[in-house]
Amino acid sequence: MKVAFLFIDGVGIREPAPDNPVNPEVCPALCRLIQRHGVPIDANLGVDGVPQSATGQATMFTGRNASQFMGRHCEGFPGPSLRDLIGRENLFLMLKARGKKVKFADAYLIESADELEARRFKSVTTVMALTAPETVSTVSDLADDGAVLQDLTRETIRDRYPDIPPIDPEDAARHLFDIVRAHDFTLFEYFQTDVAGHSMDYERACSVLREYDAFLATLIRFTEAAGITLLMTSDHGNIEAMNERGHTRNPVPFIAFGPGEQELRARVKSLTDVTPAILSLI
Repeated sequence: MKVAFLFIDGVGIREPAPDNPVNPEVCPALCRLIQRHGVPIDANLGVDGVPQSATGQATMFTGRNASQFMGRHCEGFPGPSLRDLIGRENLFLMLKARGKKVKFADAYLIESADELEARRFKSVTTVMALTAPETVSTVSDLADDGAVLQDLTRETIRDRYPDIPPIDPEDAARHLFDIVRAHDFTLFEYFQTDVAGHSMDYERACSVLREYDAFLATLIRFTEAAGITLLMTSDHGNIEAMNERGHTRNPVPFIAFGPGEQELRARVKSLTDVTPAILSLI
């Protein structure tokens, strides 16, 4: 069984409101998935305060409650204790131990995985990818359409890499689908939703969600036709409440669409359940 896992940063579930751009007029494909194939899950993890990226993502990709492990929610890049936890226990390592072929589809603007090791600040997904360097995608992969840039369209690198042409979101979905077909498990991370949420700019949020929705609608068609399971979740809420600059304590969607979807949704109640559920499926 092949799995495509879409991690979409900073998207919570909230009732319709004038400041909530996560609605069918803006992102119909995403909203259909949430309504028909999704369940709300907890991102607060039994810890006071507002959920943050480092502990939320570490929980998602290890199955360990990282917020309780740290005694608080940790924002931004993981510190030494969290990096150690992720380095010892993460989804990529667990899948590799089962003989599965794994890929992190996001393109790093590097020539080799060795360049990532030198970085002082590393995201949760980067720490995880470095435990299995063969999962890392480089700028060469991007140029060959064998990776997807975090902005989908490559517009953010036009000045630095003029030889890599921009694409539309639908093309990004096609490129990701080709990667998914070649691997047992593929992860793609999208964080522009969280960036837009922090901006408190409603129109910017709508633009980001529309672009992602065009990508998502295309990918859904491909994975459904191929019998591939599509998973999606987030680390915390944000963009669903554009009247707030920070994150929210709203539940986040866990979406499972394809073979095994009902069993997956039944298993996942919080971010701690995501990795165990994926391991049960594959």
